[in-house]
Amino acid sequence: MNKKILIFAMTVLTIVGCKKDFLEEMKSYDKYDDSIFENELQTGWYIDRMYNYYFVSYRNPLQQVVGLYKDDRSRMTEEIGGTVGDYINPTKTLQLASQADGYYGNSVTASVQNNPYTRIRFANFLIGRIDQSGQGLSDSFKRSAKGQMYFLRALQYFDLVRVYGGVPLVTTVQENSATDETIREPRATSSACFEQIVKDLDSAAALLPMRWDGEANNYGRLTAAGALAMKSRVLLTAASPLFNKDWDNPANERWQKALEASLDAETKLTGAGYGLFGSNAKDWAEMTFRNDNSFNPEALMVFLLSNTSTGSAGYNNGWENQVRPASYRGGGGLAAPKEMLDLFPMADGSRPNADNYVDTFFFVNRDPRFYRTFAFSGSKWGIKGNENKSTWFYRWKDNETSTKVTYYANDQTNSPALVRKMSDPAADSTGFAFSGTDIFEYRYAELLLNIAECYAARGEIGNAVNYLTKIRQRVGIPSANNYGIGMPTSKYAALEACLYERRVELAYEGKRFWDIQRWMLYDNIQESGNSVQKLGLSPINGTKRTGYYWQSKTFGRDPLTNADRNILIDPDAANFNEEIAKLKAIYQNYFVMTPLDQEWDRVNNAPVTILFRPNYYLSGLSATVLSNNSWLAQTKGWLDYSGASGTYDYQQ
Repeated sequence: MNKKILIFAMTVLTIVGCKKDFLEEMKSYDKYDDSIFENELQTGWYIDRMYNYYFVSYRNPLQQVVGLYKDDRSRMTEEIGGTVGDYINPTKTLQLASQADGYYGNSVTASVQNNPYTRIRFANFLIGRIDQSGQGLSDSFKRSAKGQMYFLRALQYFDLVRVYGGVPLVTTVQENSATDETIREPRATSSACFEQIVKDLDSAAALLPMRWDGEANNYGRLTAAGALAMKSRVLLTAASPLFNKDWDNPANERWQKALEASLDAETKLTGAGYGLFGSNAKDWAEMTFRNDNSFNPEALMVFLLSNTSTGSAGYNNGWENQVRPASYRGGGGLAAPKEMLDLFPMADGSRPNADNYVDTFFFVNRDPRFYRTFAFSGSKWGIKGNENKSTWFYRWKDNETSTKVTYYANDQTNSPALVRKMSDPAADSTGFAFSGTDIFEYRYAELLLNIAECYAARGEIGNAVNYLTKIRQRVGIPSANNYGIGMPTSKYAALEACLYERRVELAYEGKRFWDIQRWMLYDNIQESGNSVQKLGLSPINGTKRTGYYWQSKTFGRDPLTNADRNILIDPDAANFNEEIAKLKAIYQNYFVMTPLDQEWDRVNNAPVTILFRPNYYLSGLSATVLSNNSWLAQTKGWLDYSGASGTYDYQQ
């Protein structure tokens, strides 16, 4: 694996001493002036520091929200069990301003910190000053500099809107003041925010290259390709029920705009060499851990990480350590809830049902992506120096009534399968914490799924299915019956098929929560236009994440011998089906499917089911923000600083 240094880590430059005096002078968040435009080197440092401010905490594909990058939203979905945060905790009701999300930032009287409006201010500064003050900079450099700032500003506003709905739009540098009424910007409508975000992305796309010259050195920087793809994501969000009361109207202009932007992106990206990576499931898995800094056609937004163990030299990906079990010297593994194991299609692309699927043998006859997303007993899951290493997840008790339990190889998990997607089979087990695997924040496959969803919402079912089949064809699902999708009988069924395919294709990539949020899938309420019912889904509220054990039928000792465990399930091997059959026989002979000793989802040690209340889809503004910005309206469903009901309608 090549050693890779995060190209945008300005703190790294400070430490190694490159132009140290300048960096020491400019290192505080609020100290900068037109001198940064004296030459391209100094302006480049400013740009690189902006990447640092935005992405320094992005170390795991499940982490979300610009500048924050926590996995709490992923843990509110079916993908991960056991963490019952405040927003899905049925024993809590959040409504006070003091309970609202604090992402928005601090008051003007506090010390300047790396928060959303600080990042917006820094982008505004370069956009507003570089042409006037950067007379010595080349035109091409100034174009790319502004393009990156427009893109970054759009990313920041998009996440503010996804957390709060409409927020104040500030596109020029303003001096902080607690008394200047001319800078008291009210909350813009969500529609106005989306318009500004799209405008910024259009500017970025016009100024940035589709692919950078000197790609090996600039790979990972924002591009016009990423801006065009992000425009698709933004407009799809704006068209969805959370922000669009008229989503159920096939002629609604928001669906049309989202479709036009998505098709435009597809055309331009294809012309620049972007597209689906590879032609089979093996390629599908390998694309996410290829670490040679060469162009990857699937990567529309990719963030480079380092494999160095020197903290000052780069940033590492925490994913490898998280997903590897203890027997691999990993952090214990990310156990897959039963709901995820039962979700994936069968090998022919059909959905699991009572006629074709037995959950006891979840590993039999599944979608090729299943075997690249999960590891289970006997699965080939290599490491550096042992490409054929496998692991086993089962346990046995001392006797029928004993509470003493032994887990094979000390791999105590809440599921017979762990997540393995985006794990490098050549990773060094002595340094999982220093993984350099890059994070694909936006893949070309998502763009195709966006197009499918827009077509479905417009009632163009055939076109929607055509784009879904592109996703399945790539991984080797047989073509019969539209690659197992069939032909949906209504636009609602087509929309549900799109959301289903997103759950499979984008599993564990940090996307599921945003799909749940924009389609308001936790419940079936009037504000969503009854989206859950119309799509033929069941609300997520009232469900739980389920785990179970493979437990020995006998007691007192390991039921398996080394000969029993002489199984290596490799989906690329000619004997794959034979090895699957061996594992099935092992289970039938030695194990039973046993519920967890305690429910996975618990609060104060008591079992609970998910309850996400309607006002949580978008947070209110926090008490700190409202106390220092009295002109800002609180969101409906939340109480303001004085305890009155909020009035701001985020669906405008």
